[in-house]
Amino acid sequence: MGTSVPSDIDIARAARLRPLAEIAERIGLREDELIPFGHTKAKIHLDALKRIGSNPRGKYVVVTAITPTPLGEGKTTTTVGLTQGLGHIGKEAIACIRQPSMGPTFGIKGGAAGGGYSQVVPMDEFNLHLTGDIHAITAAHNLVAAAIDARWYHETRLSDEELAELGLERLNIDVFNLQWNRVVDINDRALRHVVVGLGGKADGRPRETGFDITVASELMAILALVDGDSYASALRNLRERIGRVVFGTSKDGTPLTLEDLRVAGAVAVLMKDTLHPNLMQTLEGQAAFVHAGPFGNIAHGNSSILADRVALHLGDYVITEAGFGADMGMEKFMNIKCRTSGLKPDCVVLVATVRALKTHGGGPKVVLGRPLAKAYTEENLSLLQAGIPNLEAHIANARRFGVPVVVAINSFPTDTWAEVQLIREAALGAGAVDAVVSEHWTKGGEGAAALAEAVVKACDEPSEFSYLYPLNMSIRDKIEVICREIYGASGVEYSPLAARQIDDFERAGFGYLPICMAKTHLSISHDPNLKGAPKGFVVPVREVRASVGAGFIYPILGEMRTMPGLGTTPAFMNVDIDEDGNVVGLF
Repeated sequence: MGTSVPSDIDIARAARLRPLAEIAERIGLREDELIPFGHTKAKIHLDALKRIGSNPRGKYVVVTAITPTPLGEGKTTTTVGLTQGLGHIGKEAIACIRQPSMGPTFGIKGGAAGGGYSQVVPMDEFNLHLTGDIHAITAAHNLVAAAIDARWYHETRLSDEELAELGLERLNIDVFNLQWNRVVDINDRALRHVVVGLGGKADGRPRETGFDITVASELMAILALVDGDSYASALRNLRERIGRVVFGTSKDGTPLTLEDLRVAGAVAVLMKDTLHPNLMQTLEGQAAFVHAGPFGNIAHGNSSILADRVALHLGDYVITEAGFGADMGMEKFMNIKCRTSGLKPDCVVLVATVRALKTHGGGPKVVLGRPLAKAYTEENLSLLQAGIPNLEAHIANARRFGVPVVVAINSFPTDTWAEVQLIREAALGAGAVDAVVSEHWTKGGEGAAALAEAVVKACDEPSEFSYLYPLNMSIRDKIEVICREIYGASGVEYSPLAARQIDDFERAGFGYLPICMAKTHLSISHDPNLKGAPKGFVVPVREVRASVGAGFIYPILGEMRTMPGLGTTPAFMNVDIDEDGNVVGLF
């Protein structure tokens, strides 16, 4: 159903990019509202909202997916392709996607600019550094870590009187109850558990700590959830949220904030420019807003409210992406992002592939870098049928929020007509308003025109949006609603540590916050080995963190790690630079 195409980076390099000022002008942005970063990317100054805020809002579409294989199922590609497809049928559409972490870029997944003829370009600049937002968050986060260790060190050597002379009050930091690791934006399992402060007295005091990946930082989650109608109001919201961040407790159990540590202002200074969304373009010249990058399996997995808000006042349709499957990024989009912004989606696009559904039907293990088994490249209707419950479960999860669902069947050249029809019939039977084959990867916007038409029609359908749970439920009850209703679990088991943490958070007054689950993306459950739509399992909650500044409670399920590791043959092995300075091997 498709044809072979050049590599992603070759397609991107061959593209004729439009002047960015032209892209901006077409959607209604003035040149003086851009902060240029070279010729191919710019930041959009948030004060543009003062001018465009009275414009009518466009339709709001969230793209999610079934449970993916390690290869990914083309969710970003579909987001970009659908944006191009809407352009192909005469609609002004804007894509809103996350900035990729260099962890996956150099790890297993590669870049996140889309693929084939549905990409954000230039893809190498998109995937590497962009405008430095992630680096700013890394610096801000690690400033907090340094401030914690410095304050603890000085409090161990100074009396209360000496501290008072310096204008300081003893915080009595409990180093055994800290919730703030250091971060780096690279996969590095060796940093999960480290000891700092080794050496002499002047080198600090030894303690065990660790590293998370930058995109798991609460500061990244905050950036994505900041709201405002101008730069000043967004900056004020950012500053307030940073001040509320709880990094640990005193020895008597009192929560300690970045305001208490007197570092919140400096963190806000380091992050002030990150508030402006980044403007790039698709291969076909549609605007793409790239902003924030919280992981979907660790954090809430969505691009920023600010980018979406700007886009909604400029485009007919805004296509925003939620990380991983509908049990993860989409659930968090609905219960956290929409609750924070007050925005409501008009349509859910659920990406499905023959390959992933065969995996859920019991197909051979899919491993990046290894050829696909024949089960995935040859027609196998029985295997595909066995995996259909995963599709049905995700459609049901989306429909729980009262929003029309369109299934996008992301086609590969080896898919057969019978396999595609089976998916389509199953999707319609499960309650999707439509299920459409999309060939955006091979044909760009033209290949997504049918999908675009289906989305336009779905956005005009009645919507009865509602959240999964009210905020006045207890932390345990909210966790258990998600596990039961979204994952299909029969119960939840809390470790002694998790149970104590939940009790502490409720006593501290944090019980009103929504829930942001950290779990595997390779299963609807907590266990990556449970494929399809498993039922009757018990979800183990290992640890619970309170991201008070971001505004959610953060349970960690099973073996989920907040610092990924590198595989045997990571993607960076293929990345190099040629004699002309062009990046090669990036995908």
